[in-house]
Amino acid sequence: MLDALVSAYGLLMSFSNFVALFVGVIIGLVVGAIPGMTVVMAVALALPFTFGMPPLTSLLLLIGIYKGGIYGGSITAITIKTPGTAAAACTILDGYALTQKGQARKALDMALYASIAADIISNLSLILFTGMLASLALDFGPPEYFTLGIFALTIIAGVSGARLLNGISAAALGLLFATIGLDLLYGQARLTFGNHELFSGVSFIPLLIGLFAMPEIIGYYFESTAQRIHSATPQSQGEPLRFKEFITHWRTILRGSIIGVILGAIPGLGATPASFLSYSEARRKSSHPERFGTGELDGVAAAESGNNGVAGSTLIPLLSLGIPGDVVTAILLGAFMIHDLKPGPMLFQEHLDIVYALFIGIMLSSPFLFICGKVAIRLFSKVTEVPRHVLFPCVFAFCLYGTYAVNSSLFDVGIMLGMGVLGYIMHLCAVPAAPFVIAYILGPMIEDSFRQALITSGNDVSIFFSSPITIVFWLFTLASIVFAWRQSKALQGI
Repeated sequence: MLDALVSAYGLLMSFSNFVALFVGVIIGLVVGAIPGMTVVMAVALALPFTFGMPPLTSLLLLIGIYKGGIYGGSITAITIKTPGTAAAACTILDGYALTQKGQARKALDMALYASIAADIISNLSLILFTGMLASLALDFGPPEYFTLGIFALTIIAGVSGARLLNGISAAALGLLFATIGLDLLYGQARLTFGNHELFSGVSFIPLLIGLFAMPEIIGYYFESTAQRIHSATPQSQGEPLRFKEFITHWRTILRGSIIGVILGAIPGLGATPASFLSYSEARRKSSHPERFGTGELDGVAAAESGNNGVAGSTLIPLLSLGIPGDVVTAILLGAFMIHDLKPGPMLFQEHLDIVYALFIGIMLSSPFLFICGKVAIRLFSKVTEVPRHVLFPCVFAFCLYGTYAVNSSLFDVGIMLGMGVLGYIMHLCAVPAAPFVIAYILGPMIEDSFRQALITSGNDVSIFFSSPITIVFWLFTLASIVFAWRQSKALQGI
């Protein structure tokens, strides 16, 4: 082991490795902050440029992009209510509310510090608990995924506030949208109305941008002249976050990081459910749950620790079992194979020095992200000083570009505009958008897992109660429903 560490140190101590990691973090941060430019897209586009690089250098570049991209999405989510990535959708709930209060700098600082803390915890979990968490992921089959999805749906109550019925209505609409497209089991078109563009379903990025960014723009142009003149006054960046303020949220960050680590180690879940689940738990544990959604630093800390806690743990099933944890790690699997490295148990036997060098490099990504993030905050926080009549046309142009860039499709632009109108109507009716997004994300996983479980069991529903994991999730679900009902009554003053 000592020989492998010495060899790993020699492999890593190269100027090109540090440059690759640093440049990767910068690229990821910039791409993550641009609406529509996904982290998956950035990693995939960077992959061909790594063919001629040494294995460790290429992997550090791609991992740097991944790490920077997850945090980068929070920047535009906080400043202009446009999530750069799907995982940053939850950050909007309190991040943009803080910006409207003139505390954008505090929100951006909290997002960065919570991201760094969660990233370090996630990296340590990758190094220390790879074997244990990988074995946990292997125990998940269709019944476990189904019960996990049902439990995750209870997050809806945590982001609905006192209007629980409105949140449930939004979730039902999200589940309906999730069924659009071809049925994967029978190949039957559902709710496509004969339009082949919908066979693959409603694209998530246009839906996300339309649902969150467009209502703000539409609402501005429906305001009265007096309201526009008042809102044209630039908002202050506010003061930076003090260390005392940050340290008071350490329980939320630790809890969110652990949630992200566990969900990240389970293949197929990703950062978005982790951020919403972390947010819901933070709200449930808070002594002032009514403040969430109105500009609460604890909400930003929960969302960002949840989604960044996933970053390291998604590599656990990849390195230990050769199973990608999400789409990005599937691309990383390709990078390993290109350099004749096969992830799995044999990787630790045949290339232990590369594994250790990769672990050290991953730990170094956190301070690199801190440096790049601090610079980005100084630049992006100035967005709040731009008058809305100048800012919103620019945001609209970014929305159009980002939506079109995903699939080079004008149909996606139409979806984005349509979802913008729907989002504005939901805003007028006090129907929250977050439950819609949660249900839209979880819907396909719940449906597919439910049908797969029934097929494998011969339509025996007892399969959903056949393992300790499913029973635990059913108990969590029941407890969450009871708590949500009691909390909703409390918020309504009943």
